[in-house]
Formats: sequence, C-alpha cells, structure tokens
Amino acid sequence: MIAVALGNAPGGVAVRRAGMLAASPLVSRIFVVGDGPAPPPAIQCQWIRGGGLTAGKTMTDLLRRVREDFLLLLEPAEDIELGPRVLERLADTAAATGAGMIYGDHDEETPGGEARECRAIDCQLGSIRDDFSFGPLRFYSLAAVRRALADCGPLPPGDHAAGYDLRLKVSRIAPILHLPERLCRLRPALVPALVPASGDVGGEAHFAYVDPHNLAYQREMEAVATAHLRRLGAWLPPTFRTPPAVNAGSYPVEASVVIPVRNREKTIAAAVRSALAQETGFSFNILVVDNHSTDATGAIVAGLAGRDPRVEILTPSRRDLGIGGCWNEAIYSPRCGRYAVQLDSDDLYSGPDSLERLVAKLRSESAAAVIGAYALVDEELRDIPPGLIDHREWTEENGRNNALRVNGFGAPRAFRTDILRGFGGFPNVSYGEDYAVCLRISRHYRIGRIYEGLYLCRRWRDNTDAALSSAERNRNDAYKDRLRSLEIRARQRLVADGAGILTEGVSEVLS
Repeated sequence: MIAVALGNAPGGVAVRRAGMLAASPLVSRIFVVGDGPAPPPAIQCQWIRGGGLTAGKTMTDLLRRVREDFLLLLEPAEDIELGPRVLERLADTAAATGAGMIYGDHDEETPGGEARECRAIDCQLGSIRDDFSFGPLRFYSLAAVRRALADCGPLPPGDHAAGYDLRLKVSRIAPILHLPERLCRLRPALVPALVPASGDVGGEAHFAYVDPHNLAYQREMEAVATAHLRRLGAWLPPTFRTPPAVNAGSYPVEASVVIPVRNREKTIAAAVRSALAQETGFSFNILVVDNHSTDATGAIVAGLAGRDPRVEILTPSRRDLGIGGCWNEAIYSPRCGRYAVQLDSDDLYSGPDSLERLVAKLRSESAAAVIGAYALVDEELRDIPPGLIDHREWTEENGRNNALRVNGFGAPRAFRTDILRGFGGFPNVSYGEDYAVCLRISRHYRIGRIYEGLYLCRRWRDNTDAALSSAERNRNDAYKDRLRSLEIRARQRLVADGAGILTEGVSEVLS
C-alpha cells in the first residue's frame, strides 16, 4: 500500500531507517533519494541517485516508479523515529477523508531525553509561501498526485521547487490535511538542522528568503507560485490604477515620519534624531505615537519635542492598540502630512537623503507606496548577514503576485496618506500590519522600489520578533497565511468581475 522515499543524510542514516520501515507490512517499497553508500542486500531498497526531494528530475523519476496507493516522504534528517502504528493511522485517514496530502505534529527529543511537542499550523488557501513548515514527513495519495500532474502539468525541472510545486498542484485536487497528532520524534542531532534557534537575532534564518545569494532559488519558487495563482484565478497583470490627484494644501506638511513606540528608552532618541537629520526640499514633521510607555521613553521624546517643533507626540486615548493601531493614530491625525513614512523606534535612516528620495519617488511615479532597501545591523550598528536586503526578487511585471509567496515587502515604506485612509488604514495588530497594508495597496496600485540602502534595521534582543517561542511563531505565520487567504479571495473576485465570469472556488468558505 505504501511506498516510502527517504532523503539521504550524511552517514547513511537513511539506510538505517529503511531497515526499520521495511518491517512494516504496509510498506511495499523503499526508495533512498540522494548520494551515499548503497544499502546492504538484506534491505530491499531502490536507489535514486542525484538531486534530493526538491529536484524536479529526481521527483519525476520517483513518481514514475511508484505504483502504490500512498507515498510517504521523509526529510533527510539524521534520526527520525515514527510513532507507534503511524503508518496505519495515515493510511486510514487518507482513505477516509480523500486528503491529497497529510502532515502532522512531531516531538523533539532534548539532550536530556525529554520530549518537546512541536505543533504545525493548518494549511489554508493562503499558505502558499514556499517555507511553510510541514514537519519531517508528508504522506501523499498517489491518486491525487497523478490527477494533479495530469490536470496541472509536470513538475518543474529545476533543483529547488519540485516539492513546493507538487503540494500546490495537489491542493487544487484534494485537501492538504493537518493531523494534530505527534507522528514522529526527532533526535537531538537533528533539531538545529530543521528548527532555527529561537534566540537567533542575527537574521540569517529570519531573512534567508531575501538573501541575494538565494536569487536562483527565488526565481524557481516565483515561477511555481505564479502558475498556482493563475490556476486559482488570482493572478493580476501589471496594469494599475492611477492614484487620484491630491490637494497638497489640505495637509499641514508634505511628509510625516511615523514612529510608533512603547518602552524604547534605549533607542528612541537615536531614531528621532535620525529623522530630524533628514535634508529635504519640503516640509515634514515627526509623529511619535507613544503607546503609553512605562519607562523613560515619553520624557525623552518630550525633551526632543521641546527643542524642535517638528517633533510631535501623539498619545492614544485607548490602551488596546498594537503597532497597526498606532499607525492609524498618526495617519488619521490632522497633523499627518500628504505622505506617511515609516521609521521603527529601534531603527535609523542610513543617511540624510532617505526621506527626500522616498518622497521624490512617490511624487514622480504613479505609485501609492514606495519601498526602499535596508541593511541589517546589530546593537552597535555593525553589519550582520545577509547585509543589504533590497528585495531584488521584485519585478514590475510580477511583484504584486510574488508578494503573496514571500513574507514581507521590505523597508523603509512610504505611503500616500489618502490611499491609506481610503481603505481603513492598518489592522490593529503588532505583527504583519505592514504586510497587510502593502498587499492591500498592491491589489490596485503600483508599489515603487528603491534598491539602494536607505535604512538600518537593528537586530537585537528587544525586537518584537526576537526569541519567539514556537507557539508565537505559529501564531505569526498563521496570521500572515490568513492575510494571504483574504487577499487571494479578493483578487479572485477582482479577476472574475473583470472577466465577467465566476472564478472557480470564489464561493468556497475560507478554511
């Protein structure tokens, strides 16, 4: 009933696991994928040499050979132990539900021998990012796989995107099912390889998707995601609305630098001074939205405001605001300028011309927002990997579609205030609020890009996304996936209305 494909890992551990799996009466064949020592004759394995489970040629070869009902893919981990009777559970669930693919939770065994549960999140319509974590095993229905490839075409031939392409195509045919049960256990040697250290603030794992060294990978993934959006009826062509003309006289200044802040006494002064140092040919102010700080932040900002009238303090009347809610306090304030420009309370503009360049780009192009590039730095403002984050994967032709695959748009961000006000501003959250707004803008309007560094993004232990627990990471990932689900639905309606037809799936209930 089940064929198993093991990604090989250094040391021939796939061969050791093959011996364990061969004992199950449900396993009819075992494939070892990758290079390494051949299994002993006593273990009946078939070897698929060459690339791993992400390579199109390798995966196509594997799928041609499989004749069983189900295919279990196991990542090339150093030590994975399946739970008791997991294969029976997977096969029964797949047969009962018609799922195209099943994945589940797992345990990590600590060096002390204790088990730590690692939960996955549900895969939904908007879970189209290529780094969605399914854990170390995926269980496919071969009937769904064959139908998906027949309906949607073969796997791409590149080195990176075959697994990504396969699950997106299968998701058009049958559900991707999260089984919230611990299906396997990872031994200690594996944990650092699959799960980024929760205390990492250097940015290597967090920003891997925009590392310029990964551009070839990004291009492969973009092609797969774009094809998937076309199949969904959610792909948008590079035609944009022209933003309406704005009466500049209705704004007190041309631009406002918006700084939401709470308890940043160590960094707020440097951030405000960075804004004050901007050299522009237009008027601007700095709107510091102090979200009821309990440290010295308020006093520091008040001191700066007393010395320079361009610094204005906004204190929300409510105490339940996230970062997005604080942004709304600024953009709906009568003190807000024609353009609203981002500066986080622990970051800096990299030079005195950052604000001028952002506003000039907004003025010269028919764009509702402009996004620059930023460099990652530590607490002492020293460069850290991967360096400049310029989002070179963005293109005029496909950027707003590819934005549904990646986890962010970049920084610094500058917006037309009237456009933000036109659809209700930011969601009142403290993670993903900027992503939500940029997705919303890109549905209709151009987003301009500046690929030179304008901004210093400080990575330190007080960042809101530093040292997150597994539950916090899951909550953040699930929220952004939900944003993508909502945006895909909106774009399906937009495409359907434009074509005068009902796009398949528009009436489905969000799962």
